[in-house]
Amino acid sequence: MWGAASAAYQIEGAWREDGKGPSIWDDFARIDGKTFEGTNGDVAVDHYHLFLEDVALMKKMGLKAYRFSVAWSRIIPDGDGEINPLGLDFYEKLVDALIENNIEPVLTLYHWDLPASLQERYGGWESRKTIDAFVKYCRALYERLGNKVQYWVTMNEQNVFIPLGYRWAAHPPAVTDLKRMYAANHIVNLANAAAIKLFRELVPQGKIGPSYGYGPIYPLTADPSDVLAAENAEAFNNEWWLSVYCTGKYPKFVMKQLKNLGIAPEVSPEDEVLLQSVRPDFLGINYYHGGTVKTNRLEKKDDTEKQFSKTDPYLMQPKSQQALTPETPMFNGVENPYLTKTDWGWEIDPVGFRIALRRIQSRYDLPIFITENGLGAADLLTPDKHIHDSYRIAYLEEHLLELEKAITDGVEIIGYCAWSFTDLLSWLNGYKKRYGFVYVDRDEHDEKNLARIPKDSFYWYQKIIATNGELLQEAES
Repeated sequence: MWGAASAAYQIEGAWREDGKGPSIWDDFARIDGKTFEGTNGDVAVDHYHLFLEDVALMKKMGLKAYRFSVAWSRIIPDGDGEINPLGLDFYEKLVDALIENNIEPVLTLYHWDLPASLQERYGGWESRKTIDAFVKYCRALYERLGNKVQYWVTMNEQNVFIPLGYRWAAHPPAVTDLKRMYAANHIVNLANAAAIKLFRELVPQGKIGPSYGYGPIYPLTADPSDVLAAENAEAFNNEWWLSVYCTGKYPKFVMKQLKNLGIAPEVSPEDEVLLQSVRPDFLGINYYHGGTVKTNRLEKKDDTEKQFSKTDPYLMQPKSQQALTPETPMFNGVENPYLTKTDWGWEIDPVGFRIALRRIQSRYDLPIFITENGLGAADLLTPDKHIHDSYRIAYLEEHLLELEKAITDGVEIIGYCAWSFTDLLSWLNGYKKRYGFVYVDRDEHDEKNLARIPKDSFYWYQKIIATNGELLQEAES
């Protein structure tokens, strides 16, 4: 299924219309200095009012699938109270429009926009009450849309929103506490399992799974100490999250390190039963880049690390905190000398896409749905209203060729949803960082007319879909 993706907060706008309650992002974006030039999702790209226009463009492109998220506080304004019928109506209209145009709806239940009331009253994902609230929210959607939506995503990039929210304070709730981070992460794991368990009862014919931001870890050299560091980093950065999703168990190696530091989550016998009672139907994979590591800082001090690691979260911590981080004795993250970067400093690694898919298929033996992959860039609208984004076409083409190779390797792929369909509000980078196939004419300071303008990549992807990828083979030859 050739598709594209989005997220509610980043596109919908209408932040207080038709009964919607505020989310943690509606509040967080109003804190000075947290987002680029104070941008917020009050209007975003106004998909709430323009969704029929957007779906018409999807049909024109030939899209086979569209992944979108539901704003929890649009369904239950305070998170766990009365259900808002107008919120359910909006998403049913969107789903109906997609189905009428032969586009498979792929619904994401949670893409970071927790109802603000749950954060204020319970502490958000630090409370087990939020699990019950999430299940109530899921039930409302399962009962309303379960007979129309085949593919459901539970959590989007738990490995991103938990550390950024509870460790680095770059996302709400802006906490810097490792113990609280691991405790909140455990609550999200339980909510994910509870959502899947209820899904099995109410939508037995559907497919459900989490969406995970995966990046393979490489050793910097063939030095066995670097290889061991890569094993440690793969366990810490990937297996810690994926093992719970796929086996219901926390990996012993990482859990032992966390216990030694006194920051491991408390897992009750009842928790273990819930986590092990479910298994996803597929894994959603968001792929952008991986990471490279070498021997840990304790065993091998890197005198040059400050030259290229000015944004390394480890180095941004006080020295007293650096000594307590789990990574310190396990690995040392470094730049990969063989890769180029995007304008925002993300490594570009198409071959890593194939490696990632091979590893996941081998370890967890689940079908894979590519739920995100794309290039953020500062696109230029020409005076004659065109966007010549050849760099995005090149990026996607290289990644799709590696996806094709992964399929020939035996990896089972359900579909591919590029990020994103239209331009949208970047969580922290405003509208300057654009990902879409469709340009939206607005910037940080002026909503302008929100005109939708297909980019060159729109017409390129249209041809990819029409030929089911055969155009890629022509490009390779």
